[in-house]
Amino acid sequence: MGVPKLNLLLNWTKERIPVDFQELKSITNEPVPNHLKHWWFALGGTPAILFGIQIVTGVFLLFHYVPTPSDAYDSVTKITYDIRFGWFIRSIHKWASELMIVTVMLHMTRVYFTGAYRRPRELNWMVGVLMFFVTLGLGFTGYSLIYDQLSYWAAMVGTEIAESTPLIGPLAADFIRGGSEVGGNTLTRLYVFHVVIFPAALVGLVVVHIIFVRLQGVTEFEFDEEKKLEHKTFPLFPDHVLTELLIAILILYILSMMAVIFPAGLGERANPLITPEHIKPEWYFYASFKWLKLTNVYFGILGQVAFAGIILFWPFIDYLLIKWLPKKGMSIKIGFIGFTFYLILTVWEAMT
Repeated sequence: MGVPKLNLLLNWTKERIPVDFQELKSITNEPVPNHLKHWWFALGGTPAILFGIQIVTGVFLLFHYVPTPSDAYDSVTKITYDIRFGWFIRSIHKWASELMIVTVMLHMTRVYFTGAYRRPRELNWMVGVLMFFVTLGLGFTGYSLIYDQLSYWAAMVGTEIAESTPLIGPLAADFIRGGSEVGGNTLTRLYVFHVVIFPAALVGLVVVHIIFVRLQGVTEFEFDEEKKLEHKTFPLFPDHVLTELLIAILILYILSMMAVIFPAGLGERANPLITPEHIKPEWYFYASFKWLKLTNVYFGILGQVAFAGIILFWPFIDYLLIKWLPKKGMSIKIGFIGFTFYLILTVWEAMT
């Protein structure tokens, strides 16, 4: 009796959801190049896992966080010290954001140095760069919501820097602040950016990114041009899916250990009347911060805008370099110099 009832249920479901699962499996289960068995070639899935963890933990935090200048700090204090396992959820959220930025950087570095941004994948590189900028925006708005001294004055410095941007600076700064100075409207807008605008933008960009990967396929590499190794592949499901699942389990383990050993802290309550002696942003803005300290604000902003533009349109710049200077390996040299310069500024600022 059990089997006929099950068949009736399956027939009822197929009639209302007319999906051929075998055909769907054949469409989605495309072969994956063999080199993606090495996790460092498949870093793109790691930020997605971390983003999912941030969404889940962020939803829990939203139940207790109050986005007003008078209550924001107290609500974070309550989450950290009073809510059961609140400190753990908050620490997981914090460390997931840090690791997400690291893995996005590593993924972009891998794509850059393997030339996977070249024709026909120029647009997908640009989508990836926009995803990186949005991720940085999530990081900035996230720690600004705590409303302790660091977050308040980081928002103050950040909006002042934005105001110095040529042409659109004053308008952009007033839009972020919700007025001419940092206050209640600023916290509300940063909150909206952090929980609505940036996550929605990132989800949209991820969808576009995946569509491009699906249409263009994954970049295949020849590691031995003399032997001309055949292009071996393995199935997306279950092989690659299980690999990503194992990575997700490892990430959860690492995040749990970091949350226990290095729980998210809480500084002094924000005080607009007292400027801290040493104001520093989060580590991923160290290079930018150091560059501004080494130059004047106007030149520093112009340099960073130019740098962002170069990264965004790099595939087309690279095309011109290859056309004008073939066989010189200019992209590798420029990438090495740029990455080294970034590391030097970051370490320099961290040690001061």
